[in-house]
Amino acid sequence: MTNIQLKPISQQVVALIGASSGIGRVTALEFAKQGAKVVVSARSESGLNSLVDEIKQLGGEAIAIPADVADYEQVKAVADKTVNHYGRLDSWVHLAATSVFAKFEQLSPEEFRRVIEVNLMGQVYGAMVALPYLRQAGQGALIMVSSVEARRSLPLQSPYSASKHGIEGFLDSLRVELQHDNIPVSVTNVMPATINTPFYNKGLTKLGVKPTGVPPYYQPDLVARAILHVAEHPTRDIIVGDVGRVLDVMQKISPHLVDWVLQTIAIEGQHTQTPKQETDPNNLYSSIEDPSYNRAEGDYSNLAIPSFLDWFDWHPTAKWGVAAGLGALLLLTTQAFKDNDTA
Repeated sequence: MTNIQLKPISQQVVALIGASSGIGRVTALEFAKQGAKVVVSARSESGLNSLVDEIKQLGGEAIAIPADVADYEQVKAVADKTVNHYGRLDSWVHLAATSVFAKFEQLSPEEFRRVIEVNLMGQVYGAMVALPYLRQAGQGALIMVSSVEARRSLPLQSPYSASKHGIEGFLDSLRVELQHDNIPVSVTNVMPATINTPFYNKGLTKLGVKPTGVPPYYQPDLVARAILHVAEHPTRDIIVGDVGRVLDVMQKISPHLVDWVLQTIAIEGQHTQTPKQETDPNNLYSSIEDPSYNRAEGDYSNLAIPSFLDWFDWHPTAKWGVAAGLGALLLLTTQAFKDNDTA
C-alpha cells in the first residue's frame, strides 16, 4: 500500500458510518475541523442532527443520512447520496457496532445473528458500496474500525468477538485482491483497545448490571487521531491503545496465559454495581433516541489513561529507526557475549 497516494484531509469527502456517538462522533468533528466535507450516518436521527449542527457551528460542512447497516440497501443509499451530493467519495470510515453482554448459553440465535449482521455484514456491505466509488475516484481509503477483539476474544462478548475476528479475515482477503489488481485503495483495520464511549451504555446486557469494559480505558479522541492519520497515510492495520498492543503480543506468545488472565479478571471486571436489565433501553435492534446518549465520551473518564506507543505509528520513520537501533544493539550484545566466551 506504500504506492497509494491519498488526498490531504482538507480535500476529502468522507463518509462516516456509526457517527451519532462515541468514536464516530469525535472523528466526524475532527475531519470537519480539518476541512473535510463530511457525511455522517447512523440509526439515531437525533444524534445525527445534533452532530451536523455542531459541525456547522464549527464552520464545517456536513450532511446526515440515517441508515441501519444491517440493511444493504440503506448502506448503499449512503454511498449513492454522498456521491450525488458531493460528486465523489475519498474515504469510507465504518464504525457502526452493537453488542450483547452475556454468557454464550444465555444468548438466543436471533441475538447472536443480529450482532453479526450489524458488526460484520454491515462492514461487508460498506465495502461493497464504497469500493466502486473509490475506484471511480482513482484512489481512496477504506477504513474499517473493528477492535483489539479481532486479535483476542473476551468472555461475555462471544458474538461481538466473533464479528471482529470476521472483519479481520474479510479485510485480509480483500486487501490482497485489490493489491493484485493494482487498485489504489488503502484498506485499514483500526483496532481500538477499551475506549470510553457510550457503547457500554447502549449494549444489551444480561448480566443484571450495567456492563463495563476491562479497564484501563482510553479516550475516543485517541482513536479519532489514528483514523485521521490512516486517511492520509496508507496503513495495513493499527492497534490503538498500549494495553491492546500488549494483549496482542501476549496472545501470540502464549494464548493459554491470556486465557488464565482473562478468566481471572475479565468476567467480574465487566460487571459494575449499577443494576440494569435486558429490558432496559439498548441499541441491538433499534436506536436509542434519548439525547443523553449522543455524546463522544462514556461514563469512565476517571479510568482513562494516556497511550504512548501509538505515536510510533503516526511517525513510522522513528518507529523503524528505533527497531533498527534495538536490532543493532541486540547483535552487538550477542557478539560481545560470543567474544567473551572465546576469550
